[in-house]
Amino acid sequence: MAERAALSEFDAPRAGLAVSLRGVSKVYDNGVAALGPLDLDVRKGEFVSLLGPSGCGKSTALRLIAGLTAPTSGSVGVSRPAGAGQSIGFVFQEPTLMPWTTVRENVRLPLKLSEAPAAEARERVSAALTRVGLADFADAYPRELSGGMKMRVSLARALVTDPDILLMDEPFAALDEITRFRLNNDLLALWRNLRKTVIFVTHSVFESVYLSQRVIVMTSRPGRIGAEFRIDAPEPRAEEFRTSADYAGYCRKVSGALAPSYSGQPG
Repeated sequence: MAERAALSEFDAPRAGLAVSLRGVSKVYDNGVAALGPLDLDVRKGEFVSLLGPSGCGKSTALRLIAGLTAPTSGSVGVSRPAGAGQSIGFVFQEPTLMPWTTVRENVRLPLKLSEAPAAEARERVSAALTRVGLADFADAYPRELSGGMKMRVSLARALVTDPDILLMDEPFAALDEITRFRLNNDLLALWRNLRKTVIFVTHSVFESVYLSQRVIVMTSRPGRIGAEFRIDAPEPRAEEFRTSADYAGYCRKVSGALAPSYSGQPG
């Protein structure tokens, strides 16, 4: 299809970029202008959060990067090393697990669809479940899991193909604060160990500052970049950072940039 031609791939490293959006806009069939024009570069191995009000195009941006929808204008570039298979993993806001089968089979689904050899699939599923702390729950069913555990299964399913880029669309929004904090810490540990590129959508200023190397504050619809903040906090981050004056200061700055988006004023 012609509209898919806007999704391009980098066959070789381009200034260390994992994702590059140029002049990207999205207008839906009903005439709603959801996004753009938007220019955004994300470096390989970077953790970036997209923050903004509901309807500002954050999730639309993720879907464009994933190739799940096509831009109305502009180009979306995604780095895909030569010979690589799956380069993008997507974690949605809802775990979307198959209730009739086990955790193991839910995580195995992408490998089954790609017809990966059985022995390889078993090893990958086992490794992914170990990474998210669910090795002992491989034979459990979704109805037997807590909300946080279901989200871990969804994360394992995204990681099982060993993607270079991990897209996360408000994955912890429905969880209680204690579970959310724990999963934030676990996600940072995974990111440090695996060095994936992570693009994380959230409504939470506090979550975005705690997790990210860079926070992109988007304006109200149609979403554009209203402000950008680099979070220069020492690694590894832990509770000391969450309770520090530096953390509070970053949160104040990001909140200040976000306020015009919620008031309907230009950001």
